[in-house]
Amino acid sequence: MISLINQERDIYFMQQALMLAKKAAFNHEVPVGAVLVLEDRMIGEGHNASITLNDPSAHAEMIALRRASNHLKNYRLINTTLYVTLEPCMMCAGALVHARIKRLVFGASDPKAGVVHSQGCLLDAKFLNHRIDYHGGVLAHDCGALLSEFFASKRS
Repeated sequence: MISLINQERDIYFMQQALMLAKKAAFNHEVPVGAVLVLEDRMIGEGHNASITLNDPSAHAEMIALRRASNHLKNYRLINTTLYVTLEPCMMCAGALVHARIKRLVFGASDPKAGVVHSQGCLLDAKFLNHRIDYHGGVLAHDCGALLSEFFASKRS
């Protein structure tokens, strides 16, 4: 069970990630935002920028990890929590394991490419040498609505 304090913290940081997702949408990118937190301080943030940067790895999570690693001068991001508006894909989930993220909190599930619980349970795989605590569904409606609106506008 998550305490009320943790729920409030999770909502606060997910709101920060949602603001970043809106920046991605403004830039015509898939609206996903991410913030990486250490001891209640944001140490890295990002939003999708694959189109803008011509970089298939420029997902919100990857950018947040890179910025946090540069900030800490370490590729290991121990005792951190990543907040992301959409369930991570395989590339991002793998990077979270390699970075030694302690906790993942995501908003909307991704039925097409999410590997935390939608298309697989990658973070629970026995072959991994690091375990990440994860929790989905934080502000899921808001995160999902932003994605739905974005794709609806692309179709019209």
